[in-house]
Amino acid sequence: MAILMNLAIVGSGYVGLVTGTCFAEVGHKVICVDNDLKKVHQLQDGKIPIYEPGLEDLIKKNVAAGRLTFTSSIGDAVAASKVIFIAVPTPPQPDGSVDLSFVEGVAREIAIHIKEYRIVVDKSTVPVKTGEKVAQTIARVNPGADIDVVSNPEFLREGSAVEDLMKPDRIVVGVSSERAVAPMKEIYTPFNAPIMITDLNSAELIKHAANSFLALKISYINAVAAICEASGANVERVADGMGADKRIGRAFLNAGIGYGGSCFPKDISAFIRISRELGYEFKLLEEVERINANQKERFVKKVRDALWVLRQKKIGVLGLAFKGNTDDVRSSVAISIVQQLLAEGAEVRAYDPQAMEKAKPLVPGAIMVEHPEDVADNADALLILTEWTDFKSLPWPAVRKRMLSPLLFDGRNLLNREEMKAAGFQYTGIGH
Repeated sequence: MAILMNLAIVGSGYVGLVTGTCFAEVGHKVICVDNDLKKVHQLQDGKIPIYEPGLEDLIKKNVAAGRLTFTSSIGDAVAASKVIFIAVPTPPQPDGSVDLSFVEGVAREIAIHIKEYRIVVDKSTVPVKTGEKVAQTIARVNPGADIDVVSNPEFLREGSAVEDLMKPDRIVVGVSSERAVAPMKEIYTPFNAPIMITDLNSAELIKHAANSFLALKISYINAVAAICEASGANVERVADGMGADKRIGRAFLNAGIGYGGSCFPKDISAFIRISRELGYEFKLLEEVERINANQKERFVKKVRDALWVLRQKKIGVLGLAFKGNTDDVRSSVAISIVQQLLAEGAEVRAYDPQAMEKAKPLVPGAIMVEHPEDVADNADALLILTEWTDFKSLPWPAVRKRMLSPLLFDGRNLLNREEMKAAGFQYTGIGH
């Protein structure tokens, strides 16, 4: 396969690693940069620090082909690459704003090494106006730097990120100069997806607006679920009826214990803060946050009401990751619920197919078990907190026999109510 372009990805976390690997897969030569030498050495040895279906095989394939390399040197990457992507963390701060110190630091370091024309691309999720700040930072550090700054937001879903990047719905490219358009199109042509060219600020807003709207759908259906529970309706049938309208769509209308993860909570808080700074109070998104927080409390209350008190109750938990098909426990609602159960004195036995190692430091009082069925031993209640499809095929009648009582709380509506009743459970889902 002929090399198409030389690209650099600064930041080998979730977004950077997936992006760089997929760029290499379509024929670009990619240098992934990270300041964590231990991580760089692990990646060079083929050890992947995250779980993402399909990613490990692609990394090994493209490393072997010479299209994907890893380094700790930004200088080497800038010298070898026409386009440099910034994909470093943008963690939330207590006031809801985003910590952009990593982005600013990388921009400064890139600036030091620029000797000829380069395109610097914000891939991290950043507030509107960040691209302008990156350009100003580079110009201040290196007044003669010949650059264009581009915003190219990612729309990856953990658990299906490789597929999302290889087969995207759309590619958004925000530019401040026409000079950057052709190279960015060249990068993405192999992906055979619509390329939307916008101004810099619009591209940055698209990411926050898109994630906020998806979170809004989740909170909306969770609010509807509360009405369904009060009226005897079934939220899944309601969602099916709503989703059949192509103006609405069925995606993200799954009632549950609320959204979590590294993106939605941070992005909604940041968008509220950004809007306020720009003079608009985004009350709608504040309500989205409130509904999401309340959904967790409603679920724990169901468990508490059924058990009367949680102290010394044995509770089995299936799922710790914030969603299925990932080992990511950042802002996981499952972790938050386990923390609350432990704080109220419950004894928790937990299992997750991928996330237990990352979860241990966050819930040190929980007992991690080797097999999913083991969470049921002498349990007063069993909770499903993550929608791993493997949980559907557990031997549920045998699981029930290992429990002290038949209480099953399905926080993801993963299982069939009638089948669980037939297996001997007293089943409680969300919204029915």
